[in-house]
Amino acid sequence: MSGGLLLAAAILVGVTLRDGIAYFRSPQDVLDDPPAVGEVFRLGGLVVADGITFAENGDVLLAITDTEATMTIRYAGVLPDLVRENQGVIALGSLIEGIFVASEILAKHDEKYLPKEVAKSLRERGVYQPESLRAN
Repeated sequence: MSGGLLLAAAILVGVTLRDGIAYFRSPQDVLDDPPAVGEVFRLGGLVVADGITFAENGDVLLAITDTEATMTIRYAGVLPDLVRENQGVIALGSLIEGIFVASEILAKHDEKYLPKEVAKSLRERGVYQPESLRAN
């Protein structure tokens, strides 16, 4: 009897944790392996030059890249002040008809910070070098 209760508790914890996990993807990852309909995940990259526009309805459109692919993020909210061109961002949301609709946007907090998921994705593509290794 106690084994059954333990199994039920483990299943409940597993389902609860799974619902709270949002996996990170870069634009190229999304193109290579599209997410399931309605899947919530984090999309990250660098805001491209001239990549911030405002739609007529007040939404913000961000074009982000991982240097291999570019995607558009639509966000209905106040954009954090730190979101700028050529800076790293991570958005939480889902893909709807080819546009990533974000419920939350996170930005870097100073000039030396790049979200670790974005840095890892760029490093895997050979285009990111930590500040300490860059030539002056």
